[in-house]
Amino acid sequence: MSIPTITIDVALDRRNAKEVLHAILHAILFHRLFGTVKPQTFEVLDVTVPGVADPETEQLINDKVDVFWKAIENGTSTNKRGQILVTFSEKRPKKSWFQVYVGEEDVPWEQWIINGEMRQPKSDKDFDIVLASTLSKTLHTILTYTSSEGGRTAVPLITNATGISPFPIKISIKMDGAEVG
Repeated sequence: MSIPTITIDVALDRRNAKEVLHAILHAILFHRLFGTVKPQTFEVLDVTVPGVADPETEQLINDKVDVFWKAIENGTSTNKRGQILVTFSEKRPKKSWFQVYVGEEDVPWEQWIINGEMRQPKSDKDFDIVLASTLSKTLHTILTYTSSEGGRTAVPLITNATGISPFPIKISIKMDGAEVG
């Protein structure tokens, strides 16, 4: 079974990389957390971005952006490119042979792939304008997909309404095809 995969490509520079990745992750989670979410907004390159005001979510995002940044800076990635994968899953009963229940397993229902590439801009001002435009288009992609019929039908039935998300969320970092951090 193929799960919906949404790909976002973004060229980053050293000055704004962390802030832009932080904003993109917040926007994805804002539109995909189905618990009680306390909203917040960020201004990134004159673009207003929705976010989640939750200490655990903030820590998760900060940790993953730091892993991405360190992998790029320390040369883990030879070409200054990497991916941040956000995977949403649901818990389903796991059955073994003879249909015997043996616990639960996480079954992914949606994945977001953020392809980030570090670039050295010729002009900071021009690159900021391009990056702000890319961020706006990214927000539009997130909003369009999550509000579309396909985006709504991808979400499984919510059977556990406790916490900020009824579904397990995994954020992983890949550099040159290998998971880091």
